[in-house]
Amino acid sequence: VIFMFLQGGASHIDMYDMKPDMSEEVRGLYSPAPTNLPGLQLSDQLPRLRGCADKFSLIRSMHSYTSKHGEGDVHIMCGSPVDKNLQAPGIGAVLSLQQPQRAPVPPFVHMGQMKHPAHTAPGYGGFLGHAHDPFRIKQNPNDADFSVRAFDTADDVDVSRSAGRRTLLQSLDRFQASREKQLEFAQTQDAFTQRALSLSTSQRAKNAFDLSQEPARLRDAYGRNRVGQGLLLARRLVEAGVRFVTIKGYVETGIYAWDHHWGIFPHLERQLPIYDNSYSALLQDLDDRGLLESTLVITAGEFGRTPKINTNKRGPGRDHWGQCFSLTMGGGGVQTGRVIGASDRFGGVPSERPVSVPDFVATVYHALGLDPKAEVVAQGRPMPMLPEGSVVDELF
Repeated sequence: VIFMFLQGGASHIDMYDMKPDMSEEVRGLYSPAPTNLPGLQLSDQLPRLRGCADKFSLIRSMHSYTSKHGEGDVHIMCGSPVDKNLQAPGIGAVLSLQQPQRAPVPPFVHMGQMKHPAHTAPGYGGFLGHAHDPFRIKQNPNDADFSVRAFDTADDVDVSRSAGRRTLLQSLDRFQASREKQLEFAQTQDAFTQRALSLSTSQRAKNAFDLSQEPARLRDAYGRNRVGQGLLLARRLVEAGVRFVTIKGYVETGIYAWDHHWGIFPHLERQLPIYDNSYSALLQDLDDRGLLESTLVITAGEFGRTPKINTNKRGPGRDHWGQCFSLTMGGGGVQTGRVIGASDRFGGVPSERPVSVPDFVATVYHALGLDPKAEVVAQGRPMPMLPEGSVVDELF
């Protein structure tokens, strides 16, 4: 899975669910334009995606219980509401539990910091524990000196010495286990240690994170920016065996992510070309390599934007709107070229086939072969992975 997170809440009305017959305060400045799928129109600001609309499916009837940042972030990545005591795990965490990683690469990866100050980080291990947190890349993959230091060993430590250290640690672990039952934090630390040692001696992991191995022409096609190079890196990671990659899907434009309360159109004029170029390049690249059938690609924010444009003194914008929004998904067993649901004439509420966030997550679970009803005991309570949600069967 490659999940491009449009954090902040991208405007569905200005991208995927145009309302050309409404007044300008609703329809905005952009116009619908035809795609390579008969009858489907998207924003005229997405020319490259309109040319490959057969490579993804579109849900226009999403809705969330919340219109708050942080809460929505966690919700879209796990399918359950925020719970500060027993937070449900992200999809990638459940994948790492139910289908343990065999390749010598991290089971799942987050690119960039996506944590809201007031809430837990979205997509993390939750009540499964920190051993199921993602491997997070802090560096900008577009930097000329980009590298991931986790795969480096000290100058005076060769592979044989690293292997020796691993053997010693395993011996100590067996000694401890024979004396006492390990506490949870110790088990978590064991998992981290084992993972770190495996990565530091894995040439496959080092190669996967090495963007310099890609031809300049392809790097240019994705775009020489953090999003474009991040998606190219995501493709390399899934090729190497990483099962789930989440990327922060925006560049800095002087406002928080896609949270366009003011100046929405000047911000979109910078953000949309990068989204359009990088997402379409990824879809084409995956398709060319025969990887799209085995790779589910998702682009989604935590909610949408208000149908009516506001009159903010810094320039017109759209505010948070959880009652209706759009997302795209396709590949990896999920059918492409489909349009699911519809919104009302304002883009304010679903008018056909409502799809909740738990439904969306249940659909991803289904595509990955995960069991949403599987339980673990956390703080003495049996906790299911995904208590609610129904699969969107039309996508299979």
